[in-house]
Amino acid sequence: MSDPLHLALLLAAAFVAGALNAVAGGGSFLTLPALVFTGVPAVLANATGTVALLPGYLSGALGFRQDMRAPPGMSMRLLAAASLVGGTLGAALLLVTGEAAFRRIVPWLLLAATVLFAAAPWLMRRAGGGRPVGLARSMGGVLTVAAYGGYFNGGLGILLLALFGLLGQSNLNAMNGLKNLVSALLTAIAVAVYAWGGLVLWPQALTMMVAATAGGYLGARVARRIAPAMLRATIVATGLVMTVLFFLR
Repeated sequence: MSDPLHLALLLAAAFVAGALNAVAGGGSFLTLPALVFTGVPAVLANATGTVALLPGYLSGALGFRQDMRAPPGMSMRLLAAASLVGGTLGAALLLVTGEAAFRRIVPWLLLAATVLFAAAPWLMRRAGGGRPVGLARSMGGVLTVAAYGGYFNGGLGILLLALFGLLGQSNLNAMNGLKNLVSALLTAIAVAVYAWGGLVLWPQALTMMVAATAGGYLGARVARRIAPAMLRATIVATGLVMTVLFFLR
């Protein structure tokens, strides 16, 4: 944080990440690499970057609060409970993942998240208007995706939107509201676990949090001026570049 170039990189990455998350997602493609490239160990970078993006999920959930409806066959309480449990499990798994092991996993996680993001339109077409499934499968799906989000944030929004479509949710505003709510819940509990485990670098997290919040606000303001296809292509290209760089490290 004492290096002006490192500080500028973290602020810029968080600002753009906040804007990306407000428009289409993919912010983690920038926050994690930025922290790692400034010398932060990968496990701490993953946890710290997740903390930085938490306010965006909270504000997004508030923005869609009037549209939120639980998927058919589930209650909001069950959805919240599954999100918290899954987020806790994923965060706990990160606590016991060694630095060397996580560095080997990160390129594959980034690659998977990038492919997932690129395939999002196809996934949403496949998932849209799905038939309601049983409660056990619904809970299992939410738990699994929440655990993934608690461990690694990249591509979480796309996974959640696809999941809600598969669970029978068809209203896009409701799906976006639930996406932000579940993301906020599992991220909040994951942050608590990260903090308890000493994985959060608070000076970096708080500084990036301010920049990400500002970026999210401006990103939402200019979203209509950007062609969705161009934005998606830019995010996918960013994810691929970051993936290659991590494979080469």
